[in-house]
Amino acid sequence: MNDLLISGALVLDGSGADAVQSDVALRGGRIVAVGTAATATPARDRIDASGLALMPGIIDNHTHYDAQITWDPWCAPSPELGVTTAVIGNCGFTIAPCRPADRERVMRNLTQVEGMSLEVLRQGIDWQFESVADYLSFIERRGTVINIAAFVGHSCLRTFVMGEDASRRTATADEVARMRELLLEGMRAGAIGFASSTSPAHNGEGGLPMPSRLADEAEMRALVGGLGEAGRGLFMLTKGGHTRIDFLEELAVASGRPVVVAALLHNSTNPGAVFADLDAIQAARERGRPMIGAISPCPLTNDFTLHSPYPVEGLAAWRPLLSLKGEAFLEQLRSQSLRDAVRAELASPAVFRLFNGEWHKVQVVEVKLAQHRAFEHRNIAELAAEHRVDPLDFMLDLAITEGLDTVFSAVLLNSDEEAVAQILRHPASLVSLSDAGAHLTFFNDAGFGLHLLGHWVRDRKVLSLPEAVHRLTAQPADIYGIVDRGRIVPGCWADLLLFDPTCVGRGAKQRVHDLPGGGARLTTPAVGVHGVWVNGRRIVGAEGRRADFAGQPWPGQLLRAC
Repeated sequence: MNDLLISGALVLDGSGADAVQSDVALRGGRIVAVGTAATATPARDRIDASGLALMPGIIDNHTHYDAQITWDPWCAPSPELGVTTAVIGNCGFTIAPCRPADRERVMRNLTQVEGMSLEVLRQGIDWQFESVADYLSFIERRGTVINIAAFVGHSCLRTFVMGEDASRRTATADEVARMRELLLEGMRAGAIGFASSTSPAHNGEGGLPMPSRLADEAEMRALVGGLGEAGRGLFMLTKGGHTRIDFLEELAVASGRPVVVAALLHNSTNPGAVFADLDAIQAARERGRPMIGAISPCPLTNDFTLHSPYPVEGLAAWRPLLSLKGEAFLEQLRSQSLRDAVRAELASPAVFRLFNGEWHKVQVVEVKLAQHRAFEHRNIAELAAEHRVDPLDFMLDLAITEGLDTVFSAVLLNSDEEAVAQILRHPASLVSLSDAGAHLTFFNDAGFGLHLLGHWVRDRKVLSLPEAVHRLTAQPADIYGIVDRGRIVPGCWADLLLFDPTCVGRGAKQRVHDLPGGGARLTTPAVGVHGVWVNGRRIVGAEGRRADFAGQPWPGQLLRAC
């Protein structure tokens, strides 16, 4: 007898083929039959899915749940948003390997680079591990609601080997050799690959570069070459503008392993850069190199205060402020020299930066003082013109007057919809970059898949529904070597998403306080999701209702890529 029959759904099998109204039968956590064969065997339960679409669960290949997963087996909010498999450790920002003496350093770096609360991390992380193998075993033992695959992270490798020098200098040959040993240990334990970052936007505590940014080309060659020695896995890099695509192609050739290049987002002040990168990646692909560019279907929007102004922290002129607190920080904010330096940098061309002086895309969301209430939901360019002051001065002076508590929202990248449509259609693009688990108070793109299905398929008709489903499921499964997932075919694991294509999407952002110690995060509720299954077990029902697994093991699996 089968466990479940889902009948009458519009089935999108993940391959990109046209949808077909059909039945799907599940047994023992797997799909056992599709079509007429699905009804040949009785099932204990049946769901009438008439009028709904059934697809493989979304594979989110760019998340940062490394810390959250130690206290939250749900990895909220991803399951409610249709995600059944998450890849963690992206950009190399992991929490293993990590010696006990380095835990505070690692957490402080995450606080800066990923916009995480230090107090939430201190209260939440359950440090029952030191090595990558220990960490993976801990996740497996503790259990998860969704499936998890993990990278070995470059910054933690450097910190483990070099301590506080990891963010200050290049590594010696002996240190690189030790890092490579640790990488191979992690790969033998089942890690999915190696992740790193060279992005100048990625700074740790006090404005020091995240450790991976100090790696020279020899170190990169040695570590990515470790994947070649392991004979499996992929290299994921969030690249800075100085990192050449042809160098990454060299790494792909030398290691024989796939290379995923992030984060390729459209910048309205340098509109050709993302297309130049994607075209270069496509040229490498045509030469037989296994490369792909990670892109986002979402506009990159940040909510922030001047307590932690992530959009401008990547500016060189802002760097001296990153180590300042209290009155010293306020003194610099008032400084004319600081303001002039920021203005000058914003006026100069750049290959890539998060904020580019587009003040009409920066809005006042919430003020603290009643006399400023009229500023809410208006943009800085408009308000500055009205007050006959420079936009930077208006924003900084308003924030200072309100004790830095003013909440702003900035649309930073991917705001040109015609350009994003071109990126989505580019043959070298991988739908990615949700950043779920990070930047919790700034933005939440964990619903990137629902946004693709709703906005770009139904509303904009940029992609067909079968193509979009393929981009969220089978394509990342193939690139990342995630076997028996991402497809609705007999024998595959039953990771499934049941939804209404006429209304699917993500709702308006909300602020909730469910992190350790009552910490806040932004979230976006699912719209049109009627069910999510992981390994044949329903984890989410209609209207986002979570299943109750009390007294039962969690349904997710640690995907050890051995």
